Amino acid sequence: MRVRATAALGITTALLTLPACSPGTATDRAATTAPHSSVQHQDNDNSENAPLSSAALETRLLTQHDLGDGYVHAPQTSTEHDDVTVVGCPALDALGGEAATGGSLDFPRQAKTGFTYDASSGSELSEELYSDTAAALSADTSRIFDAMTGCPTYEVLVGGTAIDVSTRELAAPQLGDEQWSLLMTFTAGGHDTVLKQTAIRQDQVLLVLSGSPALVDLHLDEALAKVTAAR
Repeated sequence: MRVRATAALGITTALLTLPACSPGTATDRAATTAPHSSVQHQDNDNSENAPLSSAALETRLLTQHDLGDGYVHAPQTSTEHDDVTVVGCPALDALGGEAATGGSLDFPRQAKTGFTYDASSGSELSEELYSDTAAALSADTSRIFDAMTGCPTYEVLVGGTAIDVSTRELAAPQLGDEQWSLLMTFTAGGHDTVLKQTAIRQDQVLLVLSGSPALVDLHLDEALAKVTAAR
């Protein structure tokens, strides 16, 4: 069985790949032992910077050239017609389309990309960039991460497939003006997929990197550097 659904800052973001033939990698499983940490917030609202356009955000996304050998660009998969239901997490259910149905954050200025690394391993990495006022980015991102980490375990029904989800808040890296990070484990058919999601706000831009924990950790600094280089 292969279940795939992508979204931004939502519970279905993490339904990258649930292979029936192999469990999560040792690297992914090791990430579940990371210490629990509260989300770190820093106030540095630079209101003089105007939000970037979607076209400008596109130029700041990681590319295959940035990532190096072994990465293949993955076409975006729309989930707007998927029948997604959250069971056991009222906070997520209350968010509506943003998280529960796999929709993107409600910011008109956005750009996204995704990659598969070493097709045989099933490791994937997705990047999303959003731009708005610092206050709007901060409020919406905090609201969604708080809802997601507020439910340690819940169930997601994607069409006819039931997926058990567990979440753990992680110590966010001290980068940018605000930081959020969490780890999610998805179980379906007796097999686990582990995904890490880290979001960094720098001024009027929000970077969200999701995927295999090792890949998120490896490319986070690089992704943020590319986002801020032209500011």
